[in-house]
Amino acid sequence: MNWNDLIAEVAHIGEAGISDRVVAGIEYDSRRVKPGAVFVAMKGGTTDGNRFVEKAIAAGALGVITDSAQMFDHLLVFQPGLPALEVEHGRRALAQASAAFFDHPERRLAATGITGTNGKTTTAFLIGQLLNQAARKTVLIGTVEYHVAGEVRPSIHTTPESRDLFELMAEGANRGATELITEVSSHALDQGRAAGIPFDVAVFTNLTRDHLDYHGTMEKYFAAKRMLFDGTVYPAPRVAVINAVDPRAGELSEAARKAGAQVCTYGTGEAAGADWRAANVQLTPSGAEFDLRTPAGSGRVTSRLAGEVNVFNLLAAMSAAHARGVPFEGLIASAPQLKPAPGRFQSIDAGQPFTAIVDYAHTDDALRNLTTLARHMTGSTGGSVITLFGCGGDRDRTKRPRMGAAAGEGSDFVVATSDNPRSEDPLAILAEVEPALKATGVRYVIEPDRAAAIRLAIEAAKPNDIVLIAGKGHEKEQILADRTIPFDDAQIALSILHDLGYGKER
Repeated sequence: MNWNDLIAEVAHIGEAGISDRVVAGIEYDSRRVKPGAVFVAMKGGTTDGNRFVEKAIAAGALGVITDSAQMFDHLLVFQPGLPALEVEHGRRALAQASAAFFDHPERRLAATGITGTNGKTTTAFLIGQLLNQAARKTVLIGTVEYHVAGEVRPSIHTTPESRDLFELMAEGANRGATELITEVSSHALDQGRAAGIPFDVAVFTNLTRDHLDYHGTMEKYFAAKRMLFDGTVYPAPRVAVINAVDPRAGELSEAARKAGAQVCTYGTGEAAGADWRAANVQLTPSGAEFDLRTPAGSGRVTSRLAGEVNVFNLLAAMSAAHARGVPFEGLIASAPQLKPAPGRFQSIDAGQPFTAIVDYAHTDDALRNLTTLARHMTGSTGGSVITLFGCGGDRDRTKRPRMGAAAGEGSDFVVATSDNPRSEDPLAILAEVEPALKATGVRYVIEPDRAAAIRLAIEAAKPNDIVLIAGKGHEKEQILADRTIPFDDAQIALSILHDLGYGKER
C-alpha cells in the first residue's frame, strides 16, 4: 500500500503531494516513527500531536495526516515536497488509516463491545471463555490483559488507540481468530478510539458514579456510554444486551431500538420483564446456582463465581455469547467451568484461618457489592468484614466521601489508605474520605502507606473473618507524585501472610 492508496480510504478536507512509496507503518506517537511511516498528528485531551510533526519528519515520516489547519498550511510552505492530508477528526482519520494499513481486520472479526461502570472486565472474560468453549478463536482486549488467539499479553489501556487495536485485531485474524471481545470505556467512546469497528453485539452492564473528573456530569458520562448503542456516532449494533435493572435501561433500550438494534435485556427475578432472567438464585461462598429463563430455553446454571454481581455478569455474558451464535445448551454446559478475571475477587490463600481477597472495586457501587458479598460469606460463621480501600489522586473527588460511606456501612473494621495518589497529597485525599467514614460509626484507621495498611488489615483478622483488599486488583504499580513503583496487592498480601507464619512448614 502506498500513500495514494492509503489516503483514498481517509476522509479529508485538504490534500497536498502524492507518493508511490510503500507505507511502512501508521503512528500517532512521533517516538515510534520509522522511515516510511505515516504520522497522524491529532489533538488530545492533555497534549497535541501536531507539536511533534517536525520530530516525526526528522525520523523519516513518509507523510503527515493532521487535524490542524494551521499545521497543514505550515507543511505546504515549509515542507512542500512532503505528502500531507488535512482531516476534520484526527482520531477518526487514525482509525481509517489503520484499518486500511492492517488490511481491514474488522471485516474478518465479529465484534462484541462491553461498556458500563462496573463489570466490564469480568463480563468480557466470561464472553471470551464461552466463545472459546464453543471452539471459536478470539481476540480479547481489556483492562487486565489482552488475548490474541490464545496468547496472553499485558494490557496497556482498557481500550487502546485505534491504531494499536487494529494491529492486535489483524494479528489475531491472521492466526485464525473470528471474534473480537473488547471493553469499551467511556473515555474511548468519547475520544473516538473505537472508531471504525462495527460492533455486532454491544453490552451495557450498569452506570454508577465514576469518571466525573473527565465527563463533568452523570448525563455526559451516560451520553458517552450511549454512543455505543444509539447510532449517532458509531454504527448501532445488531444486538444490544442491556441490564434491565439499571435505571437507564429503558432510555438506552429505546435509543438502541430506534437505531435499528435488536434489544436483549437481562436481570434477576422479574427484573422489569428481562428477556434473560435468573430466578431462584442461591448464593454460596464458592459460587451461585440459579434457574435461567430465556426465549431460547430454560435450565439450571451452576457457577463458580461468587456474589449477586457475578450473576449479573454471567447473565450479560451468556446473553451476548448466545447473540453470537453459541447454543443455549452449550452455555449451560460451559457455566461451571468459567473463571473470574485476575484481580476480581481473587483469593490469597496461604493456609490462614481467615479469607483474604484482592479485588478491583474502586467505586462506591463496586465497594458496596464487594462488602455485601463478604457479609453473605461470613453470615454463617460470625466472622467480621475487614475492608481496606483508597481513592485515586487526580480523579473524581466527589466519589471519595461516597466510598468512605460504602466501606464503613458494609464493614466491621476499615483501613483507609492510598490508591495511586498521583500528584495529590495522600493525606489530603484521605481527609476527604474520613468524615463520611467516621459518620458510619465503624471502627477504622488511616494509614497512607498501602503496604503498611495491608499488614494492619491482615493482622487484625481472626478466624472466619474476611479481609477485603480493594481498589487495585490486577494492577502491578502504585503511581506517586514523583515516581511509579512496583506494587502488587496480591503479592504483598501473600508476603505478609508468610511473614506471619502462614504457608510455611513449621
